[in-house]
Amino acid sequence: MIFAMPTSLQQDLFGVLPSGERVYRFILKNEWLEVSLMTFGAAILALRTPDVEGRLENVVLGGGELADYLAPNKAYFGAVCGRYANRIAGASVCIDGVKHPLSANEGYDTTLHGGKDGFDARIWSARIVEQNGVAMTLESPDGDQGFPGNLTATITYTLEESSLRLGYECSADQATVVNLTNHAYFNLAGEGNGVILGHLLRLGATRYLPLDERYIPVGDLANVEGTPFDFITERAIGERIREPHAQLLLNRGYNHTYVVQGEPGMLRFAATVRDPLSGRVLTVQTTEAGIHLYTAGFLDGSHLSASGRPYVADSGFCLETQRFPDSPHHCSFPSTLLRPGETYQSETLYEFSVMTTR
Repeated sequence: MIFAMPTSLQQDLFGVLPSGERVYRFILKNEWLEVSLMTFGAAILALRTPDVEGRLENVVLGGGELADYLAPNKAYFGAVCGRYANRIAGASVCIDGVKHPLSANEGYDTTLHGGKDGFDARIWSARIVEQNGVAMTLESPDGDQGFPGNLTATITYTLEESSLRLGYECSADQATVVNLTNHAYFNLAGEGNGVILGHLLRLGATRYLPLDERYIPVGDLANVEGTPFDFITERAIGERIREPHAQLLLNRGYNHTYVVQGEPGMLRFAATVRDPLSGRVLTVQTTEAGIHLYTAGFLDGSHLSASGRPYVADSGFCLETQRFPDSPHHCSFPSTLLRPGETYQSETLYEFSVMTTR
């Protein structure tokens, strides 16, 4: 049994951007978890948790210094993505009959993770919430990357016993679209310690969103039963990842949004991942409609860990809780529209434990 433990919190300077802006780091720590955050991208820098033998190790991929997060070939390590996470086709949205051209930052005229200068590349203002949390806020002006309306976005990271809670909240003064997520890559064996193909995954989802050649949802929801996308019953991530399935070949593995079972808005089970080697277990709960499984097939070794080890394909996995990609162009998808007077709210819980048997 894991009991509530006092949380310590410290703050220091993590680095300075070429613009001269300072980036601060916050470290939240109790007897089970240690989480490092930074104000650049409101990112998770590291997350240390014990294995079955009690050995603490960082299980989140990322660099050792600020310069590692400024590379032009972005991997979005640990960052909050917005104003719209994932992809919007045609780099435009139509709201109330008005077309808004957006920043295109991926081939085929696509807006990825909010555009060229998304929320992942901004400095967020931070404040301590009690002694176990940090709230980071960003003011996104009207027209930011083409999105309409002045938007205030806040993410609150809260350390709770063996869990890290992520709470998102947004408001805007004009109708706009919003979809936020955190892009942390996990390796439960320890970041940089090989690939995650042997990790055991179970998802609370029976359907997923197939993609076209632009990585845009085709619009239909596909049943996972009998396919390599079926994780209703726990199995290794790598068990079927090399099969010649068109979706796997296109994405170099898994890079797909799953439809989380249950009612959106209610905190409910989304995923469990277990590493048989270390005995670490990650369980994800969310209020979101979707969870995006990405097995890092596009990491190519150009990004290095804090210890200098290259991150190659399959070095980590992402479980990005979010609304559906390209929802503004699919009337059958849950709406991502946010109007004045409304509040965008989302919650995700990462809970860490160890296997009782291996």
